[in-house]
Amino acid sequence: MDSFNQLVLRWERPIYALAYRVIGREEDARDVVQETFLRAFRSIGGFKGQAKFSSWIYRIALNLCRDWIRKQKRTPVLQAPEGVDVIELAADTGPTESIEDLVARRTMSEVVARAMDLLPEEQRTALILKEYQGLTFQEIADLLGCPLSTVKTRLYQGLLVVRRELEKQGIPVRPAGRAVAWPPAGAARQDPS
Repeated sequence: MDSFNQLVLRWERPIYALAYRVIGREEDARDVVQETFLRAFRSIGGFKGQAKFSSWIYRIALNLCRDWIRKQKRTPVLQAPEGVDVIELAADTGPTESIEDLVARRTMSEVVARAMDLLPEEQRTALILKEYQGLTFQEIADLLGCPLSTVKTRLYQGLLVVRRELEKQGIPVRPAGRAVAWPPAGAARQDPS
């Protein structure tokens, strides 16, 4: 039981982040996290260690997110921050970040969220797993049960849509295809192996 509690402590935030980015609703994402760990606990005996624990738990969470989307019969929505509160901005700024920088970062997040809404589920999922969760291409392929080349294609096509949307909004994009502030603040990054 203590070991499982350690797993929950280690994986609760990444699973919540995944669920929130796929579903877009805080309360529903919390429900998915709870159900993910409930299912993991019930079937931990079936985990043979042939795959990474992270792949196994992410697969459970993704399946639950897909079930939720099907039940809701609607497209997942990424919520963008609503208005800009100057007092909140001042509280959020660190010693090296000005209010102007924070506003620009939030604007970027809103544009990226709108662009993500335009993507088909497969591209959005691949992008979330790579750019926000920091999984490698191979981990994503294993998790989604598709060839490595399919993951790379989905990611490439998804990034093109995001890039076009950023350019439409006048946000500079680097020649290599990375937006100036990509990945969004707080997103994990790993080498593309």
